[in-house]
Amino acid sequence: MTILIQGLTFVLQAFLIIVLIRVVFSFVSPFPTNPLSRLAWQVTEPVLAPIRRLLPPMGGIDLSPMVVGIGAIILISVLNNLAGP
Repeated sequence: MTILIQGLTFVLQAFLIIVLIRVVFSFVSPFPTNPLSRLAWQVTEPVLAPIRRLLPPMGGIDLSPMVVGIGAIILISVLNNLAGP
């Protein structure tokens, strides 16, 4: 059971890093064919798009990465508590 929890925690942490890469790329605006930028968009968009539709417009600021990040951090904390010491 702990191996499964550790695996899920690892996947969530990797996803958080990819979300962070996407946020940084949104400020830097790399060339659209950049493979890392495209990978980050393809991996995160299925999760961010539904959250973005639920959030009210905030004047052009996309808060969906923050919401997903907070949710992932909470889920990681819950999983770590389930795994025990």
